[in-house]
Amino acid sequence: MGFLSRFSWRLLRRVSPRLLLKAGRLWLIPGLRSLSRFRKRVAASELFPPFFFLSLTDACNLRCHGCWITSQGQPRQLSRDDVNHFIAQAKVHGNRFFVLLGGEPFLYKDLWTILRQNRDCYFQIITNALLLDEAAVATAKEVGNATILVSLDGFESANDARRGQGTFQAIKEAFQRLRKGKILFGVATTITSENYEAALSPEYVNWVDEQGAIYLWYYIYRPVGPDPMPQLALSRADILKVRRQLLRLRRISPILIVDTYWDADGKAVCPAALGLGYHIGPAGDIELCPPLSFARETIRDHGGDVFHTINTSDFLRGFQKFALSRTRGCPILECPHELEAFLREHHARDTSGRDAFAELRASSPRASHHIPGEELPETMGTYRWLKKHLFFGLGAYG
Repeated sequence: MGFLSRFSWRLLRRVSPRLLLKAGRLWLIPGLRSLSRFRKRVAASELFPPFFFLSLTDACNLRCHGCWITSQGQPRQLSRDDVNHFIAQAKVHGNRFFVLLGGEPFLYKDLWTILRQNRDCYFQIITNALLLDEAAVATAKEVGNATILVSLDGFESANDARRGQGTFQAIKEAFQRLRKGKILFGVATTITSENYEAALSPEYVNWVDEQGAIYLWYYIYRPVGPDPMPQLALSRADILKVRRQLLRLRRISPILIVDTYWDADGKAVCPAALGLGYHIGPAGDIELCPPLSFARETIRDHGGDVFHTINTSDFLRGFQKFALSRTRGCPILECPHELEAFLREHHARDTSGRDAFAELRASSPRASHHIPGEELPETMGTYRWLKKHLFFGLGAYG
């Protein structure tokens, strides 16, 4: 049985038919249209991405090692009016898919209201799953326009070492509830120097499949935040191993294997450098990506005209030139000191709640997924099509 047959069989068996139809109608088809409109904007030298990440709040019920989220006393959060206005602005330009994250988005009291008030959009909710009780799963099924992406860093010992004792067992219980509710959900796993062999093993993929997940999303660890743990960063050799193993896993996996780093030809991708996606922070700041908490503009500038704010931003356009002149990969990893200089030259505000400038200054250059001359293209037609037509892999960074 080929991949498409295996995958389709799991979709039909595991996910409510109503939720599947909503995903196709609100996610797949609008996603293709959104990217088509984005390409036309690029041809016209307009800057406005087809996807956005929205951090609804920086409140969180965990303190994971290596996390960049900092909540200072009273948590920051986007107001419901801000979120709805932003989504309405983005919809004018064809956007229908939004990634909701935090902090922990299930601590945001208006989460389900946002989904109900935007029933013509589809959302991906990235969560640690500790608040996914029976009531939350029932509401997710009733509302229907969201896929749940659960953060899990490998098997129990590796996961609990980073996320806290007992979180693995709690996540397993959440998986049972999601599967029972026939919810479309996936697993997000951050690859580190300590867990990558186990997390990229067929045994782990099969275990995730057995929990009822439909897709497995891999992220490469970035040493950022107040507790960066640089020893968890991957070496160049490690990253090559990761890429090779991802290609192998795609040939045997019954579920989708997603990465955010390489295009169909195996060339490195930075969404912000290509204008594919930006991050809206919990105070409304328009940031380059979730782990890079710097901004010049907010979603409230120019009377809330988000398209005008982004399209006329010399900061966002300047970052494109800065990044692409140095790497197709991740400037945070490869050139943190030059990145700090760029941010200061453009008078970017540190929106982290910490001293993120000092963190960049203290960082050492490291390998990223940009490895010229050793690109490994996708070997399966399905994945080549997905990456070319849906930019398969765009999402929040781990």
